[in-house]
Amino acid sequence: MYFTSDNASGAHPEILAALTRANDGFARSYGGDAIMERVTSQVREVFQHPEAAVYLVATGTTANALSLAIYSKPWSAVFAHTDAHIATDECGAPEFYTDGAKLIGVPGDHGKMTPDSLAQTIGRIGEAGVHGVQRGMVSITNVSEAGTVYTPAEVAALTAVAKKWALPCHLDGARFANSLVATGASAAEMTWQAGIDVVSFGGTKNGCLGVEAVVMFDPEKAWEFELRRKRAGHLLSKHRFLSAQMEAYLTDDLWLRLASRANAMGARLAQGVAGAGARHQHPAQANMMFPEWATGTHSRLEAAGAAYYQMPASEGMEAARLVTSWNTDEAEVDQFLTALRA
Repeated sequence: MYFTSDNASGAHPEILAALTRANDGFARSYGGDAIMERVTSQVREVFQHPEAAVYLVATGTTANALSLAIYSKPWSAVFAHTDAHIATDECGAPEFYTDGAKLIGVPGDHGKMTPDSLAQTIGRIGEAGVHGVQRGMVSITNVSEAGTVYTPAEVAALTAVAKKWALPCHLDGARFANSLVATGASAAEMTWQAGIDVVSFGGTKNGCLGVEAVVMFDPEKAWEFELRRKRAGHLLSKHRFLSAQMEAYLTDDLWLRLASRANAMGARLAQGVAGAGARHQHPAQANMMFPEWATGTHSRLEAAGAAYYQMPASEGMEAARLVTSWNTDEAEVDQFLTALRA
């Protein structure tokens, strides 16, 4: 009953097998491997964009921070939801790699910005001339930190606001596959067709050992990204081990199959939790949820062997964050629900 994070799950056997195959013999370093050439073609096919620039890094923080860096000036503002991962969980990496760009929080219920809240926040920035930061770019997290999901139409509505100020847009897709499964959208519909300029396409949370793709829909930004990745110390010499993971991840839609499993287990868990009398703080739309339950429930669940994060709760209540993974099974969910109802 391990629901702390999808980061806590292991790597899928097909990913591990691909790494074993890639380990044989020799391959060119620093992304010059033959596997990476195939990965670029795969990603372009997934996103239906034949000119997309594709680069791999080992962590989501790196993918996000370098994606922001290629579109931000040191004196610019990056607009993101107040609870976005780049704002709360990356230890200042976006500010560091952008040489000082300021993160500006945008309010919104259930982890999601609205066009109105984004427009109001953007409108307040840059009015002080040289004395304040200037409008820079917008970052959208999908799946959000509240476990909610933006549809392509909602993404397009936010990017439309950004484009009024000629601001580029980034999508933090650490759980990108989960958002597509939840909405039924294609990768293209969720990104460049909805106005996104660069996406952090996550693999680590969804069955990979450790790989994220940065996909840029303006190939003119490619060389700058390469330079920034090298300067940041994130160009792996034995790059083939990143490439091998991503190739296996995309082959035969493994990435979507794994996200479908995680989301299905999330739905099973969310429905069971609600059926046991708990209240969800946010709509549970993918593989992450935030239930509240009666005081004393934590101790009972932990005694039964459940692992999850405790969260801030309403007065007199307890709250949790529960995350399902590609390898969560029905028995694990049902065992948790039995302990919850006990």
